[in-house]
Amino acid sequence: MESEKKQVNIELSCTEIGGLWGVYLQESMNSCFLIYFLHHLQDEEIIPLAKEALQVSQVRLEEIKKIFLSENFPLPAAFSEGDVNLAAPALFNDVFTLSYIYMMNRLGMINFSYTASNNVRLDVLDFFTECIHTSTEMFGKAVKMMLSKGIYDRPPKMNYPKEIEFVQKDSFLSGFIGPKRPLNAIELSEIFFNIERNYFSILIMLAFAQVVKGKNLKNHIIKGKTISEKQISFFNNLLMEEELLGTVTVGMEVTDSTLSPFSDKLIFSMINVLNSVDISLISHAMSVTMRTDLTAQYSKIIAEVMLYAKDTFDIVVEKKWLEQPPLVTNRKKLINNKK
Repeated sequence: MESEKKQVNIELSCTEIGGLWGVYLQESMNSCFLIYFLHHLQDEEIIPLAKEALQVSQVRLEEIKKIFLSENFPLPAAFSEGDVNLAAPALFNDVFTLSYIYMMNRLGMINFSYTASNNVRLDVLDFFTECIHTSTEMFGKAVKMMLSKGIYDRPPKMNYPKEIEFVQKDSFLSGFIGPKRPLNAIELSEIFFNIERNYFSILIMLAFAQVVKGKNLKNHIIKGKTISEKQISFFNNLLMEEELLGTVTVGMEVTDSTLSPFSDKLIFSMINVLNSVDISLISHAMSVTMRTDLTAQYSKIIAEVMLYAKDTFDIVVEKKWLEQPPLVTNRKKLINNKK
């Protein structure tokens, strides 16, 4: 116990600063969306889950705030009530809140696990360990409710193998020439979850496109929606070629409102997050794929998303919407100033 207390007094490292800083922005953004969803929610089953999700985000913000204040570290500006217009009509049907909680916690489980592995100060490690636990719990509750409402699209089933097999032929890596081998369980899983994530992106991009007023901003959002549609089309066609049913599109969860409930800064910050997630998870899918045609397609997708992410970055920088992550000390500048 004494060693733990001593370790808390160790200054934060770059990995701990970066991890806490990033989560503070993400949970600040998450709180804005959940506050808005709760303002319009009518479904008595979803309301308690949304309240719990909001409480989780707010607790995380408070915990990070305590750590930063104890270190005399400036809090990020992040997002506030000024980024949400509660007077705007509902932009999403109730069931989208459930999809949102499901997706954010699924991505949170991935992100928190990676971030936790980079931290060694025990109080920060404890924080991220708790984040993993609460995200896993919220994810499970969301899945359970989605199943009860009949809106969860289960991953594809496959026959169990009859025996253990070992790869013996180069054809396992085939794809461009000759017959393609069937997808393996890992590849099929990655394809399914990429389709699922892109359906979520299409819905949220559709909603954003309806309410954003600037023509250039609207066109950029529509371009992002088109990129997600292209990915879904490719992956669904691939499943059809494998004699597997493509996943069925989700029900319409966006209303006909054209009055924006979110600031353009909040909207484009969410798009930034979706871009980052897409690049990370497509890269992961490519790293575990053993068919050359899939690897090539993943490379094309990553290139397209990275170009779109660059355009998004240029927009948020030009509009002064992107908060600067903490920088290391510019030693060259200090030296030059002394001369």
